[in-house]
Amino acid sequence: MDIEINIIKQYGKTIWSKLHEAIKEYELIQNGDKICVCISGGKDSMLMAKCLQMLEKHGTYSFTCKFIVMDPGYSEENLIKIKQNAKKLGIPVEVYSTRIFESTEKAEKNPCFLCARLRRGWLYKKAQELGCNKIALGHHFDDVIETILMGMLYGSQVQTMMPKLHSENYEGVHLIRPLYLVRESDIINWASENGIEFIRCACRVTEKKGEGTSKRGEVKRLLAEMRKNNPAVDMNIFRSVENVNLQTLISYHKGDEYHSFLESFNEGLTLKGTRIKQ
Repeated sequence: MDIEINIIKQYGKTIWSKLHEAIKEYELIQNGDKICVCISGGKDSMLMAKCLQMLEKHGTYSFTCKFIVMDPGYSEENLIKIKQNAKKLGIPVEVYSTRIFESTEKAEKNPCFLCARLRRGWLYKKAQELGCNKIALGHHFDDVIETILMGMLYGSQVQTMMPKLHSENYEGVHLIRPLYLVRESDIINWASENGIEFIRCACRVTEKKGEGTSKRGEVKRLLAEMRKNNPAVDMNIFRSVENVNLQTLISYHKGDEYHSFLESFNEGLTLKGTRIKQ
C-alpha cells in the first residue's frame, strides 16, 4: 500500500487525525509559515516529516517546508540509513554536518542535556538562516507524559513539554510539536507495517552506557508497570496538567513572579476560589 494512503486510511484515527487535532487545538501552523522540519533519522521525526509534507501538498493551510537533517556525528552506516529512508518516504532532505557528539562526549555530567541544548541552538540558528519562522520537532504524546513525571520525580517541579514555544534567543522563530497527541505505539506499528527500520538514538554516550539507563528510560519502565493495572494512566497524567487549580498549590510561579497559597488564604478564599462569609 502507498505510504501516504496507509497513513490516511490505516492510521487515520491514531496518527493523521491526531496530527490535525494538535495543529488545530494548539494553533501550530498558520498560512504563510515556512517550517524547518528537523529530522533526526528516528521513527518519530521521519513520520512527522512525511505528515507535514502531505499536509503541505494537500492540506487546508498554505505553508512551505524545508526538510533538514542535522548530523551531530553519526556513523556512516546511520547516515546511509537516514538517506535511504528519506528516499523511500519521498522526503527531499538536506544534511548538515556538526561536531556535537564530540562536545558531548567530553561532558562529565548530563551529556544528554548538553546534547539537546547544543542541537536546539544549532537548529534555531539554521532555521533563521533558511528564512524559516518555525521549527518542527518529532516529540510525541509519550514524550510529554514522561517529561511530566521526570520533572516531578527528578526535578522537583510540575511542568510539561509544551506543544509550542517562543525562542529565547532567536526572535521570530517558534518551536512546534505536530505529533503532540500521537502515541508512540502507533508510530512503532506504522513503521513496522511499512517495513521501515529507523535509527535509534545513535549517540556515542548511549552506545557506551546502553539504552534504558537514563532517567527517561527509568520513567518508561515505571509507566509500563503502571499501565498493567491502569491503562488510562497516561491520559490521566496528561489531564492533570490541563486541570490545575492554583488554589490547591502550596506555591507557584509565572516567570519570576512567585505566589504562595497564603495570599489566597489570607484573603479568605476557599479552594474553589469563593470568599468566606464573615
